[in-house]
Amino acid sequence: MQLIVGLGNPGPEYEGTPHNAGFWFVDAVARQHHAIFKPEKKFHGEVARFSHAGQDVWLLKPVTYMNLSGQAVQALARFFKIGTENILVVHDDLDLPPGTARLKQGGGHGGHNGLRDIISKMGGNGFQRLRIGIGHPGDKSRVTGHVLKKAGKDDKIAIENAIDAALKVLPEVLDGELPKAMNELHRS
Repeated sequence: MQLIVGLGNPGPEYEGTPHNAGFWFVDAVARQHHAIFKPEKKFHGEVARFSHAGQDVWLLKPVTYMNLSGQAVQALARFFKIGTENILVVHDDLDLPPGTARLKQGGGHGGHNGLRDIISKMGGNGFQRLRIGIGHPGDKSRVTGHVLKKAGKDDKIAIENAIDAALKVLPEVLDGELPKAMNELHRS
């Protein structure tokens, strides 16, 4: 069993913001697999499911707001007994330019409050990550405005291209072939 968590903030005011790149990705996965998100209070989020190679794969969009994402991840992972190593967290990354997607295993939170909360609630950082580049505004004081305003046309297209590239290697990730998926994605 696998769990793919897309990080973002709920509500129409956050749709289209770069901080919701994780939501954009899991929405694309759901469309690709004809899965439908449904609100699930006990998991503090919207949940969808599809099958890959005979295994259930859960998609989760926490509705706890970014800074409390760990609450939703912990609830669903505990209920279905999903180990941290079988979780892929998809999130925006200021340190990568728009149009870039990178996979990695483990690591710190890098100042990302959603990751910080997941690491805290899950008791470790052994989950896989898909980092979607959104670029840095250049000055620390402009970060909040950058991540929470609607993405400009060029950035939106670049982020969507990064998501498309990541979707192409998702089957390898689900098959447990992270090094192969990383090699393919990082070359593109």
